Amino acid sequence: MSRLTALAIAAALTLGTAACSEGSQASQPLRLGYFPNITHAPALVGLEKGFFTNVQTSTFNAGPAAIEALFSGAIDATYIGPNPAINAHAKSNGEAIRIVAGAASGGVALVVRPGINSAEDLRGKRIATPQLGNTQDVAVRHWLKGKGLTTTKEGGGDVKIIPQENAQTVETFGTGAIDGAWVPEPFVSRLVSAGGKILVDERDLWPGRQFVIAHLIVRTEFLTRYPEKVKKLIEEHVAVTEFINAKPDEAQQAVSDHIGKLSGKPLDRKLIQQSWPSLTFLDDPLATSLKVGADHAVEIGLLEKVDLNGIYDLKLLNEVLRAAGKPEVKGL
Repeated sequence: MSRLTALAIAAALTLGTAACSEGSQASQPLRLGYFPNITHAPALVGLEKGFFTNVQTSTFNAGPAAIEALFSGAIDATYIGPNPAINAHAKSNGEAIRIVAGAASGGVALVVRPGINSAEDLRGKRIATPQLGNTQDVAVRHWLKGKGLTTTKEGGGDVKIIPQENAQTVETFGTGAIDGAWVPEPFVSRLVSAGGKILVDERDLWPGRQFVIAHLIVRTEFLTRYPEKVKKLIEEHVAVTEFINAKPDEAQQAVSDHIGKLSGKPLDRKLIQQSWPSLTFLDDPLATSLKVGADHAVEIGLLEKVDLNGIYDLKLLNEVLRAAGKPEVKGL
């Protein structure tokens, strides 16, 4: 065998191996992250009712942990709140992630003990959030600052902010270890059922009472490499959002059942029914509210000024919406 022939065979084998590897990767399940919160109902319902196909899932308590998984390549896409997506965009100089669809608006509140009737009553109190720098953490710190009350990353200031997992918050509220929490549903309703009261419905802080609380993001590299996989995910997402709005009773049952599979106990339907009216499920990412949320994070010192240019890639979503006869949506 001549040297040139041997090299040609070696090159062909290398290309063949690469092609097989590429084909193998293309057939692998899309790795999808989500949270066991009602604000992530499109994920919960989509998985429970079989809308999502060929996905492998991971659950998270809050956004920063999901972003770490995305950065490490452990997941390809995730439902997530706005602030972690903003942070990921900023830390990667606008390269790592793209928002490809909206998911939910609303469903967040500050729940406190009876007797706390104003922001000033929170002075010296302990308020929980899901994680330092997550969407609810930014929201409560910004709201408190607007009321003239200070917070620190270390849990000091006029109001002590204590990051902890949402499930733990229900327990610590019951024992008196915290005085309230700025959390998403179903934890708002669970805390109210435990004797708390809503001091702030976050919808009241936004124009039209709408703000992005959850959207769908993907790794930019994955979107570039496998656009057909991302488009399929978006098609399934749009379909499940339509189902949620057309059949709320079935959707609520699916949320209860799926959370039950994750936690070992179905979520009480009464809690879901109680929380449902505070939420809107939609494909529009509500881009304007994302920009405002970024400004809030900058104002409280959790984020340096960030250029959000390129954070949205809604081309595939708008292709899907057009095909379904629905209006297109806009980014920034």
